[in-house]
Amino acid sequence: MIEVAELTKRYAGHTAIKNLSFTVRKGEIVGLLGPNGAGKSTTMRILSCFMPATSGTARVAGLDVFSQANEVRRQIGYMPENNPLHQDMRVREYLKFRARLKGLSRVRSRDRVDVVLQQCGLKDVSKKIIGQLSKGYKQRVGLADALVHEPALIILDEPTIGLDPNQIRSVRQLIKELGKQHTVLISTHILPEVEMTCSRVLIMRHGKILAADSPENLQSRMDKGTHIRAEILAPLADLQASLESMGNVEQFDIAPCEGDYLLCSLTGSEGADLREEVFEMVKEKGWKLRDLSRSRYSLEDIYVRVTRQEEEPN
Repeated sequence: MIEVAELTKRYAGHTAIKNLSFTVRKGEIVGLLGPNGAGKSTTMRILSCFMPATSGTARVAGLDVFSQANEVRRQIGYMPENNPLHQDMRVREYLKFRARLKGLSRVRSRDRVDVVLQQCGLKDVSKKIIGQLSKGYKQRVGLADALVHEPALIILDEPTIGLDPNQIRSVRQLIKELGKQHTVLISTHILPEVEMTCSRVLIMRHGKILAADSPENLQSRMDKGTHIRAEILAPLADLQASLESMGNVEQFDIAPCEGDYLLCSLTGSEGADLREEVFEMVKEKGWKLRDLSRSRYSLEDIYVRVTRQEEEPN
């Protein structure tokens, strides 16, 4: 659906993106993530034909975004970070207006507006003035606008920014539903949102892509050994001696926990799952075990490690 090769955008005295290359397959929900200034919005504006690149190529659905811009726009539904909605129009009226601007006939625009009102949960507010809606409903109107012409690709720039937790959850679920019928590219710097929504992530910093894979694959690549968390009621010295004698434990840390329990954080050698060994040790010693779980790197942990590696001197 998206093919980007050696894409560069320079402003006066500043390079926003540099030699960017990536692909997005049909049907994927891909998160383009990174801090403010990473180049996410610039990339999306180029893909949506909002601005030209300095060099490189970009194609959407096989169409060149520079030489076939009008055809590309028909394939894209774009919701920018600051959605320029007409605040004085009613929701249904606005969506019909937008559908007609996007080339739909009167009959087709009426049918599509009915569909997206239902799809985005806007039927109850379809006659309300947009300026009187909450931030969450305005985001839904923006999504409906992006969907009304049935695009193959949906591009969402910071779709949950400024929303409360309930609104974020609602929009997140809507994006997951959209992924069943469309290809979705989401830009955000809120890493947990990507982890819960996207099938693949592209980590950007300073206009470059540092990592591109599914969250699970990134976790497995970063997480060579297993990490175990256990809460054990045992004498400190005996517990320390037992953990030191376990061959698959590469390192461990013991700290006081609630009550008289000790919190043990253990890292195992590559491929070793320590949970069974820890359970058998506790059972053999007659100690009490209150918690035994495996922890994994979060997307935030992965992002910090990837960007830290980039900043380290050669």
